[in-house]
Amino acid sequence: MQLPIYQVDAFTDKLFGGNPAAIVPLKEWLSDVLMQKIALENNLSETAFFVPTDNGFHIRWFTPATEVTLCGHATLATAYVIFNNLKYKADTIIFDSKSGMLKVKRAGKLLELDFPAQSAEPVEAPAYLIKGIGKKPKEVYWAKEDYLLVYDSQADIETIMPDFGLLKKVEARGIIVTSKAKSKKLDFVCRFFGPAVGIDEDPVTGSAFTKLVPYWSQQTGKTEFTAEQISARKGNLTCKLAGERVLIAGSARLYLKGRITV
Repeated sequence: MQLPIYQVDAFTDKLFGGNPAAIVPLKEWLSDVLMQKIALENNLSETAFFVPTDNGFHIRWFTPATEVTLCGHATLATAYVIFNNLKYKADTIIFDSKSGMLKVKRAGKLLELDFPAQSAEPVEAPAYLIKGIGKKPKEVYWAKEDYLLVYDSQADIETIMPDFGLLKKVEARGIIVTSKAKSKKLDFVCRFFGPAVGIDEDPVTGSAFTKLVPYWSQQTGKTEFTAEQISARKGNLTCKLAGERVLIAGSARLYLKGRITV
């Protein structure tokens, strides 16, 4: 069996920036075992699979190690493929997913994700978390399946060097670290670590902004933000809190299209 495959760099307007995702369009679902093997073979932070529905598409996301319930950059990358390679005519794509209904629409030169907002509650950090991250935060929150660690400065975020072996023991999908940005052009910066799901550091994590945007809105009183995920590849996003939804916009670039044989 041969299947089409695309690889897209998401949340960047430059090739080799942002976060690469693989996208595999399907007419009907493969077995979970086979989709997981394809994701492992691709060895990217996420591989997205989708099938058509009556009013859009059903989407699922796999890391090399496991299926996840929400992924922003791979959804953006999937929308890019549907709009540009599959020539989808409407301006909005509706995705059914394990996190409910998601939308992606054309927003000028950008694509805008419409995702559910996730609240963050202050918690005591487990010992493995602080030891593994290697730098004590000023605040620690639990946001659904991720820890959110807040620091004083961008320099703190830039100089974090985690012990991924320890972080893998933390019972969470991932660890988000964030601070105010040093540049006046940005509101905040962040990084994301997810060794428990097979991703030591994710270059750009769209789903993390469903938690970051409500947090920073509560701290600043603002509802619109410009942010950067300051991984080695870097990713740029514009975000807006719209009630119980978060709108996350960014660019994407096609890197590869081909076929896989399974």
